[in-house]
Amino acid sequence: MHRPPTPPMVRMTRSKTFQAYLPSCHRTYSCIHCRAHLANHDELISKSFQGSQGRAYLFNSVVNIGCGPAEERVLLTGLHAVADIYCENCKTTLGWKYEHAFESSQKYKEGKFIIELAHMIKDNGWD
Repeated sequence: MHRPPTPPMVRMTRSKTFQAYLPSCHRTYSCIHCRAHLANHDELISKSFQGSQGRAYLFNSVVNIGCGPAEERVLLTGLHAVADIYCENCKTTLGWKYEHAFESSQKYKEGKFIIELAHMIKDNGWD
């Protein structure tokens, strides 16, 4: 059976199915519970968001994330269709993904990810 080549940033491990590793030369954010990489600092859009457990950051893209089903929720900025996101490694709920914004002023959030500060730590060269 032919297998497609593995992308360079994805490694196979015994305890985990797949886990993406972000380049160690960049500042990254990791899961506070298991240290799985979540996002590169270059993907950070905004630090001024509010999650259910306090402050949260908005990211353009993330890695090592699983996504639940989308549902409509009324958030501080109005009605949105969002899907909870969780760490693919330890299964902790981290925040949500904006699937659809019903207000035109909120459309920029579609396809973006919220991760709450309570669930992530900074890694690699923040000194």
